[in-house]
Amino acid sequence: MAGARTLFYKEVLRFWKVAFQTVAAPVLTAVMYLLIFGHVLEDHVKVYDSVGYTSFLIPGLVMMSVLQNSFANSSSSLIQSKITGNLVFLLLTPLSHWAWYSAYVGASIVRGVAVGLGVMVVTVWFAPPGMAQPLWVLVFAVLGAAMMGTLGLIAGLWAEKFDQLAAFQNFIIMPMTFLSGVFYSVHSLPAFWQGVSHLNPFFYMIDGFRRGFFGVSDVSPWLSLSVVGVSFALVAGIALQLLKSGYKIRS
Repeated sequence: MAGARTLFYKEVLRFWKVAFQTVAAPVLTAVMYLLIFGHVLEDHVKVYDSVGYTSFLIPGLVMMSVLQNSFANSSSSLIQSKITGNLVFLLLTPLSHWAWYSAYVGASIVRGVAVGLGVMVVTVWFAPPGMAQPLWVLVFAVLGAAMMGTLGLIAGLWAEKFDQLAAFQNFIIMPMTFLSGVFYSVHSLPAFWQGVSHLNPFFYMIDGFRRGFFGVSDVSPWLSLSVVGVSFALVAGIALQLLKSGYKIRS
């Protein structure tokens, strides 16, 4: 796994060298969401008993940042390598598809968690959400980042230009993220839309993550863990098969 460690190190350095763009900018975006939504809705939305809306919003923003940046890391790295042509240097190495997968997804987890920690440190001063069950916070943060890093890898393999990657993100990732309960509890929705929300695996990532802060959630954390775990296994299997076959990276 020496090659995998080297590739992982290279991928971490890639985003860390431009941390102002890859880490600081998403943190600022999350703070803007908090200032706007928290100020407007704090006195008008009640979610859980004894939990203010701003406190409820913070874990959602943290997890949203983790998911979006995990996806962006692996997808942008792969598409940049394909377009600039330096992917050929990786193809010349004896790295297995497992090494590729672990390096790209591992670096995505690091970036996602780094951004999430940054958002937490900055926003927690507005309304500390507490930490009722920290193990759930860790489990869903890492598992969610791994799943989104895997989805980013699939998108990067499929896309041949930035326009295609942007379409994948704008029409799939962004809607599923915003409709996952980041800014609201699904219990506040009509019955039909509650049912639709329960078909969205992103909802279970957000809800399970929020469970760790408040000790309450819209669904059982074990159900959320099962859905997220099965979803991750499916996308990981697809990504590994695409890497093994050299999909769109080998002529």
